Amino acid sequence: MDDLQTRKNDTLTAIASADNADAVEALRVEALGKQGWVSQLLKTLGKMTPEERTEKAPAIQQTRAEIADAIAARKQALDDAELDKRLATETLDLSLPAPEMPRGTVHPVSQVMDELAEIFADLGFAVKTGPEIENDWHNFTALNMPESHPARAMHDTFYFPDHDDDGRRMLLRTHTSPVQIRTMVNEGAPVRIIAPGRVYRSDSDATHTPMFHQVEGLVIDKDIHLGHLKWTLETFLKAFFERDDIVLRLRPSYFPFTEPSVEVDVGFEVVKGRRVLGGSGDAPGHAWMELLGSGMVNRRVIEFAGLDPDEWQGFAFGVGVDRLAMLKYGMDDLRAFFDGDIRWLQHYGFSPFDQPTLSAGVGASA
Repeated sequence: MDDLQTRKNDTLTAIASADNADAVEALRVEALGKQGWVSQLLKTLGKMTPEERTEKAPAIQQTRAEIADAIAARKQALDDAELDKRLATETLDLSLPAPEMPRGTVHPVSQVMDELAEIFADLGFAVKTGPEIENDWHNFTALNMPESHPARAMHDTFYFPDHDDDGRRMLLRTHTSPVQIRTMVNEGAPVRIIAPGRVYRSDSDATHTPMFHQVEGLVIDKDIHLGHLKWTLETFLKAFFERDDIVLRLRPSYFPFTEPSVEVDVGFEVVKGRRVLGGSGDAPGHAWMELLGSGMVNRRVIEFAGLDPDEWQGFAFGVGVDRLAMLKYGMDDLRAFFDGDIRWLQHYGFSPFDQPTLSAGVGASA
């Protein structure tokens, strides 16, 4: 921890001494970027024991917050100084046409992906990715769906005529669950990850597209139970929708890769034609809406990953990123996400400067 304190102090001193925006941004990337030293420390939390995490996580999170606040303050100070200088020297010809505003925006899906990563990083989850062209063993068999399993027909899979070196059929992945299998096989346990990414199924209407985005979560550890799953989902949804009155209802369901399996419903009400999450679905004027699927990881899946199911347990969940974006930001047609209509992007897109943070709220003005 002495090394952490020293490095934090050095970074704060460098930020305070930075004399231009480029220098501040370089320090931000060095500390808080995806490969920054603070971000790397955060990624280690998921592999720590609960005792180590309790001891080290607060200091790391405080370091991250202090550096982020210092960067924001320094940027504001430099901006203020630049503005004062310009006001003192510049004049404006009011007869000239107004300059065009920048047109580039961050797609809502990308914004939500960043929000998800921010929330789950705070919970100690690492972000994992995998190939979008998969083999049927990782996509189906290792998830307790052998060739004869009826669940394969539910996925409307895009298959390739090719096979890999082991003779396994190739396909466009139908979910990001193969990333969970690959992580368990490659890294063992314990595991605490989310796996966001593009997935593919042969379906198209107002709420389905052949390509869409999904995020799945996986926790494998000792003595994990359904209560941990419910708390994780509740904490995530409250942070994502920035409401403390999110109420969940868990219903028994079936997924081949979890047992027991539960569908997760959330309470909502319709406000000015828009679904607004919050409150119990049993309250007057409210209803329940199915949002995601989840459950305890099936013993066979743990065995396929090379782990002992008598020693390791866990839970998994999956939700559509596009659907989360639609619910949070008031969109009603999934197909518009992929049309490339500049008017839609200008209306729903985000400024590249609207970086989601837990300290300032993960939501940003569209």
